[in-house]
Amino acid sequence: MTIAELMSHMTVLQPDDDGYAKAAASVSGVGTPDLIVFPQTQEDVERAVSWAREHEVSIYVRGGGHSEWGLPPGGMTVNLSAFDDVTVMPQQRARARARVGGGARWGQVARILAEHGLALSSGDTASVGVGGLTLGGGIGWMTRAWGLAIDQLVGAIIVTADGVTRHIDPDHEPELFWAVRGGGGGFGVVTAFEFAAHPLTEIVFTQATVTDARLALQSVRNHIAAAPRELTVTYMDVPAMDPSAPAGASLTMVWAGSDRAAAEAAAAPLLTNGTANVTHTVMAYPDVLMEFPDGDPTQPHPAFIGGNALAAELTDEDIEHLVSFGDTRPSAITLLRSMGGAAGDVPHDATAFSSRDALWLVMMGAFDMGFDDEAKRQVLESCAALNAHGALVYGNFSSRTTPDAAKTMYSAATAERLRRIKTRWDPTNIFCRAHVFVE
Repeated sequence: MTIAELMSHMTVLQPDDDGYAKAAASVSGVGTPDLIVFPQTQEDVERAVSWAREHEVSIYVRGGGHSEWGLPPGGMTVNLSAFDDVTVMPQQRARARARVGGGARWGQVARILAEHGLALSSGDTASVGVGGLTLGGGIGWMTRAWGLAIDQLVGAIIVTADGVTRHIDPDHEPELFWAVRGGGGGFGVVTAFEFAAHPLTEIVFTQATVTDARLALQSVRNHIAAAPRELTVTYMDVPAMDPSAPAGASLTMVWAGSDRAAAEAAAAPLLTNGTANVTHTVMAYPDVLMEFPDGDPTQPHPAFIGGNALAAELTDEDIEHLVSFGDTRPSAITLLRSMGGAAGDVPHDATAFSSRDALWLVMMGAFDMGFDDEAKRQVLESCAALNAHGALVYGNFSSRTTPDAAKTMYSAATAERLRRIKTRWDPTNIFCRAHVFVE
């Protein structure tokens, strides 16, 4: 198939075409793919993948555009924005099912499910794509209550490197289904996900200003394990982003339910020290998802340098390291999210997400405001210290694409199993713009 034949079926943008710059922009910046394709049908996706394989062109799949990688240079970007349908299927099982397109975004999903009194554990930002977050595991507001996004995934539709559409679930290509639950996007183009949804009408959203980060984090650390699973906690310390997002540290909590009294009682022990201005608000789940604008090619922003760890414990030394990092760098961002609960109930080998014993996702980094080489080295060295105790990396918050990246994200056994599956389904590695398992 020639590129002219490909263009006869779908829009294809190349660097000199009108609209390319906007299409190549993402939250992480403006990329430089050789071509961006916009399939409208399942057959279009098959054609795009087959063309890329025939011409030995690598593929990157774009859902929401929030990847740490942005749009990588070269290759083909498959834009799934047309695959954004969200369908709640007639309930025939104990839990309702929702089919979600690979180009849908979590805010849209949350709004549609809310009309049916349902919800899924998602990230915390409305414009984040369903595909990327799910394939990497999916840590979000309901992690302790319901587990990761992949723990709700019961099936998927994927176009593999041979250009063939496959319906996968625990009974159909179970190894491939295992791999897409946490193994990243290197196994094909997932055009639809089928989730088992949860009944939910409202949540209780708790906010508190942090006045002493060390005391506040120690209080959260000391009491979260005994807190009901309905409660998930996030700590953030950010520089000023814009007038609506001032600098400062805060604690936010989501209670998976509308019982405000229960939520307040569960949150109280975590807010005993280092916090002020506590508020509890009952709201619809979609309203808690933050809005975040898409990339603007006319407004480049500083690069972000950072790292993360999925930690089984949080020591006083860890807290000091995290807080000191933020205190000494005006452009720093530090984040801590509670895990455990339902996410820890899943056996380590049940999915490709290796860190089932993690109780914390810890992330830190800084925007490059003209750093010299020494400043960059210090930031990276500080971030690397998060993994000093053997903690693995959360792939969705990592920009590493080197062949050894899998070693930082997965246990040795999981990485080897992923490598075998990758070799079977994508032997020429056209989906190399994800965690690399074929060298």
